[in-house]
Amino acid sequence: MDRIDTAETLYLRVAGYYRRAIRSGALAAGDRLPSLRALTRLHGVSLSTVVQACHCLEDEGLLEARPRSGYFVRAARGSTLQPVREPDVGRPPSLPDPAVFAGIHARVSDFVAKCERFPTHTNLAQAFGPPEVYPLEALRNAAIRALRRHPEVLVNPVPPLGDAGFRSVLARRAVAAGMSPAPDEILVTHGCTEALNLALRAVAAPGDVIAVESPAYFGLLQVIESLGLRALEIPTSPSRGLSVEALELAIRTHPDLRAVVVVPNFQNPLGCVMPDGEKARLVELCSGAGVALIEDDIYGALDDDDQSLKACKAWDRDGSVIHCASFHKTLAPGMRVGWMLGGRWLDRIRMLKHAQSRPNDALAQLAIGEFMAGSAYDRHLVRLRRHLLAQRTHMAEAIATHFPAGTRLNPPGGGMLLWVELPAGCDSMAVFDAALRSGIRVAPGAMFSNSGRFDHFLRICCGAAYSPSIEAALRTLARIVSAG
Repeated sequence: MDRIDTAETLYLRVAGYYRRAIRSGALAAGDRLPSLRALTRLHGVSLSTVVQACHCLEDEGLLEARPRSGYFVRAARGSTLQPVREPDVGRPPSLPDPAVFAGIHARVSDFVAKCERFPTHTNLAQAFGPPEVYPLEALRNAAIRALRRHPEVLVNPVPPLGDAGFRSVLARRAVAAGMSPAPDEILVTHGCTEALNLALRAVAAPGDVIAVESPAYFGLLQVIESLGLRALEIPTSPSRGLSVEALELAIRTHPDLRAVVVVPNFQNPLGCVMPDGEKARLVELCSGAGVALIEDDIYGALDDDDQSLKACKAWDRDGSVIHCASFHKTLAPGMRVGWMLGGRWLDRIRMLKHAQSRPNDALAQLAIGEFMAGSAYDRHLVRLRRHLLAQRTHMAEAIATHFPAGTRLNPPGGGMLLWVELPAGCDSMAVFDAALRSGIRVAPGAMFSNSGRFDHFLRICCGAAYSPSIEAALRTLARIVSAG
């Protein structure tokens, strides 16, 4: 596999060094960086590399240039917000009563219907970037080359597991996340949602209990409800992810608990990352209890520091982890291409995939596989991460500036989501309705849980480039929250 160009690696390495120093507090707001020439000597790089690194951090809102004085650490206004409160993990989680449990599908359906009924000019609910941040031309050219090399691809049947070359590329790429699958262990799916459906159907039957993070992505709650399963919400920290201690209590008190579903890297909607030690503990707990661990790693490639975040599957020694992923967020929202590792349930998952939807079309796999095989994919991810970091920084600053006192926020270290806690007593559904009438779409916290604990939260997505129209929308949203 090709590496990123050396020049690009150097400036990113320098930028990452100071980004981490700023986030850790080693460099505080107002501190001056060494001069450009001093930085070149310190890091052994060229002047142009140092300038590029400083421009990168300036774009991210971490540095500011002062005339004839140099670069200074900028006071990030978003950091003045208090963090989101940590959950109470002292009591064993309990299932909601059936009437409450059955409400998510209707709630989400009402959300979708209202969004279709009211035209919007600013969509802060969509969790992916705009078309211009994805490699349109490169993917188009890759598809054309694939058709030239394989003209029969549109009329030949697709192999049951997916294209062999594409699965080989996926297997090589998986090594960076700590996994070492054989290509034949990989099953190509219609996005991550189908992968989660297959995983849940493989390990559980109607009436069984599935542990989920609280809050959890509303699409997962819909899937669980549609399969006749019961969702048990496990307290989840906005800084460290799912509470392994609370899950252990749940496993002891709910003998019909069959699986745990987690988003370990940039959790939706919290944006948090589980520390590696917690991932390892989670895998060990589930393996020992005979409970399937289903991980959705759709955001794992979007770390600000270009680090390779490990998947829970990296600690799997007995096939108890089912790994699900997709390129819907990171590469091609228009291509529903996902993949999964079925662990010890692989044969059953293959059978379910055949019965449910048959193999994916091959052309998309060939195009994505060719693009991902070289360094172009790495360069695209670098640009996408820089874009998302800049958008999150701008939006966090705008929320800190315009939203009323009592608003809380945890700025994540990657991804494209902000989980905003509104002042006490503010109803997210009322905010959603009022915002929609003003042409603004947001995701109310009430959709991310059956518990009612997140009715005063909003999920705001940061994919689109920050602009005067987004600034105006956030001001309007702030006025709505203040009035509520």
